[in-house]
Amino acid sequence: MAGASLHRARAFAPAHVTGFFSPRLEAPDPRARGSIGGGLVLDVGVRAEATWTPGAVPRLITLGLPARQLEISREVARRLLARRPGRLTITYEQDLPTGQGFGSSSAGALSTALAAGRAMGLPRSDAVQVAHLADLFGRGGLGGVAAILGGGMELRLRPGIPPWGWVLRRRFPGPVWVGSVGPPIRSPRVLRDPRLTTRFANGAELLLQVARDPTPEAFWAAAEGFTDAVELGPRPLRDLIRGLRRRGAHAAQAMFGSSFFAAPTGRAAPRRLHRWMEERSQVLGSVSVDPRGARLAGRQPGVR
Repeated sequence: MAGASLHRARAFAPAHVTGFFSPRLEAPDPRARGSIGGGLVLDVGVRAEATWTPGAVPRLITLGLPARQLEISREVARRLLARRPGRLTITYEQDLPTGQGFGSSSAGALSTALAAGRAMGLPRSDAVQVAHLADLFGRGGLGGVAAILGGGMELRLRPGIPPWGWVLRRRFPGPVWVGSVGPPIRSPRVLRDPRLTTRFANGAELLLQVARDPTPEAFWAAAEGFTDAVELGPRPLRDLIRGLRRRGAHAAQAMFGSSFFAAPTGRAAPRRLHRWMEERSQVLGSVSVDPRGARLAGRQPGVR
C-alpha cells in the first residue's frame, strides 16, 4: 500500500525440555490452566520477525516454515490482528524439529506474540496471554509458554501464566545433549488420553521433592524417575537412555517426543560417550541452558 508505515519487531522464544509434569486443567479461568512440573529452558528456539502495516487490507502472511508447523502460531497472529487490523507478515527461523518434545509450538506461539505484539504496540502481558491460550486450546502443550518466559531450570509450582501461575527458576550448568530416536510423537494424543494420565500421577510428588532441593542433581533424579515411570518412549529410545546411564550420563526422555536430553557425569568420558550416542541416534547438538527466556531481539525501531 503506497505511503503506508511499516512497524517491525523481532523476538526470540527458547526451546524447552520437560523432565516431569502433571496436568492441571480444572481452573475456570484458562489463564490458570496448564501443568505443574519441571524442565530446562534451552538457548536455541524460534525467532520471529513481524512487519505490520496499519491501514492496509487485513492479511496474514507467514514465511520460513511449513504451514503445518505454524497452525498455533498463525492462530496467535490472527487473534492479535483482530485487535489491530492491517497486513501482518511474520518470518520464522527454527533450530530444533517439531513434534520431538522441544516445545516448538510454545516457542512459535510466544515468539509470534512478542514480535507481532510489539510491532502493533500491544502490551506484553496481552501478547503473552494470547500465546498461552492459543497453545493451550490448540493442544500444543500444557504450560510451555509459562515455562519459557524466563530461563534456567524452571519449576512450575502453580499452573498458568503470571500472575495466575508461579514458576521457580534456578541457574543450571550446561550444556546438555539433545537428540532423537525415531519419528515424532503427537503430544495432543498423549496428553489427552485418559488411559495414560494415571502415569503422570507422580509428577506432582517429584516436583515437591525438587522444590525442596532445587539442585541439578535433584532435577536429574526426578526427570530420570519420571521417564522410567511413564514408559512412553519407543523401545529404541528407552534402550538408548539406559545405555547412556550405564556409561556415566544423566539421561531422560524429552516429554513427549522420540527424543532425549542428557549430560555426562563426572565418571563419564564425554568424547567416547558422544561417539557411542551418535552411532545409535540423531544427535542434534550440545545445547546450553538459556538464562534469560523469551525476549525481544535487537533494537526496536518503531515506525519505519
